[in-house]
Amino acid sequence: MTQSLSSEEHARAREAIMIHVRKVVPYALFTAVGTGMYLITQVFGEISAERLSSFQTLLLIKAVFGLWLGVRGFSQKVLRINPWIFKTHTLPFVFVVIIIILSQLMYL
Repeated sequence: MTQSLSSEEHARAREAIMIHVRKVVPYALFTAVGTGMYLITQVFGEISAERLSSFQTLLLIKAVFGLWLGVRGFSQKVLRINPWIFKTHTLPFVFVVIIIILSQLMYL
């Protein structure tokens, strides 16, 4: 977009897109977290007497990251509470990347 638009047009076009993104993405994330909470009850399996399987361990780690993202997003969007720490989008993005990597490791 920056090659075909002036800097002012680019800023206006970007803001027009971001208005829609800000409306849709939080609720899509709430849906993802909610369905994830339901699905963990369906796929976690039985805990053996010795220890958790590697699948269960990775699933728990993913669940913690996902719940943190869900609570943070819910508090920001619905309750209008800004985070006291981690105000940038870097940590949530890193958590999403970690969740994707863990998803790939779970099925090796």
